[in-house]
Amino acid sequence: MTQEVRVRFAPSPTGHLHIGGARSALFNYLFARNRNGKFIVRIEDTDQARNVETATEKLLDSLKWLGIEWDESVDIGGPHAPYQSMERLDIYKKYIDELIENGKAYYCYMSEEELEAEREEQRSRGLTPKYSGRDRNLTKEQRDAYEKEGRKPVVRFLVPEYQSVVVDDIVRGKVTFDTDGIGDFVIARKDGIPTYNFAVVIDDYLMQISHVIRGEEHLSNAPRQVLLFEAFGWETPTFAHASLILNEDHKKMSKRDESIIQFVEQYRDLGYLPEAIVNFISLLGWSPGGEEEILSMDQLIEQFSLERVIKAPAVFDTKKLAWMNNQYMKEASVDKAVDVALPHLIKAGRLPVDMDGMERQWAQALIALHQEKMSYGAEIVELTELFFMDEIDYNEEAKEVLAEEQVPEVLTSFKEIVEGLATFSSEEIKKAMKDVQKATGHKGKKLFMPIRVAVTGQTHGPDLPQAITLIGKETVASRIDKLLK
Repeated sequence: MTQEVRVRFAPSPTGHLHIGGARSALFNYLFARNRNGKFIVRIEDTDQARNVETATEKLLDSLKWLGIEWDESVDIGGPHAPYQSMERLDIYKKYIDELIENGKAYYCYMSEEELEAEREEQRSRGLTPKYSGRDRNLTKEQRDAYEKEGRKPVVRFLVPEYQSVVVDDIVRGKVTFDTDGIGDFVIARKDGIPTYNFAVVIDDYLMQISHVIRGEEHLSNAPRQVLLFEAFGWETPTFAHASLILNEDHKKMSKRDESIIQFVEQYRDLGYLPEAIVNFISLLGWSPGGEEEILSMDQLIEQFSLERVIKAPAVFDTKKLAWMNNQYMKEASVDKAVDVALPHLIKAGRLPVDMDGMERQWAQALIALHQEKMSYGAEIVELTELFFMDEIDYNEEAKEVLAEEQVPEVLTSFKEIVEGLATFSSEEIKKAMKDVQKATGHKGKKLFMPIRVAVTGQTHGPDLPQAITLIGKETVASRIDKLLK
């Protein structure tokens, strides 16, 4: 019988959901759904110094916003609860004690100063620093002496010497590590709290995780985890380490890199659509079967396989993300476009927080007019600037248009007709333009361009009759009047 696919995303609650973390969560989710398996979200909070109080809630909120759903987690529970490391300390202690009893782990009393001196001495000899194994074979008397000094021990795993550890990876093939380069690593700190590498192995085993899918930066953890699985006599899960994500300079993305927005919450706040973010990050290190790049969640689930996860680093192309989000924005309902754009107009002080019905209707029409151009919601502020200007500052290109000889005649005729309109709508504006054509004999660019430039200050822009309607009769007449004078 084929083993049920069970995968997990196990973030530390240290801040917001990073793009790299979101990709790991997504790959796990897609794989689980493609194989009718289970997707578990587990919180690895053993590093107490770095934990942030509200981080778990924010991580889960960001996953929900992306449309990633889980079968077991801290919020909904499940058959393997608890799903938070710090609530599983009794479980870990049992397995730490088992390793000590079986001679596969031991107490180490070295101070940080002693360890640093040891590392410095190794560096001076050109060696890669690693723990020497000094406390491997302490007698009871030596241990008692250290205890009397008030030293608190860590627990170290006894790494077998002169062996190779093979990590069988779906993406990278067989990756071999030499145990001599690893050294006896800490599995429990002085306060008894286990380290990540230990807790993750116990949890993966007890939660019956079949596949460990994560970023390449975790590959260096894999040999330690394999050694622990083997020490307990447990079957190792199947590994798949996805490629690194590079910035646009082809350097590894760092959380301190300010050249690129790196957190899911920031994209949500900027007015990106979750479907576009999911589509974009799915292509960071995974290749679909065909040429199509715009893929829904259902299509991604249907096509996803670990065999198509690639080794080569993925480049986070912000221009491509903006393009992709624009494709989704074009297809979105007006209501969705309003949801992501309107808060930015309010934040910029362009619109009041408490709008009446007429103001809201006007705002919706304004956003709908620019929906096709928007790459993300925050762009609406810049795109609609002309609708909130008291004075237009005409650039050189605009001035050239306004200097053409037919302009005064066209603008005078248009102003007179517009001021006489009982209903100020885009349909009436279209008729007004035809009336100007009849009255002046000017048509095409000679007619439309002077009106566009005079009213908007731009030579290109959204549908002109609709734009004029939203600018309003008084402002249109006033702008033309100032030019004619």
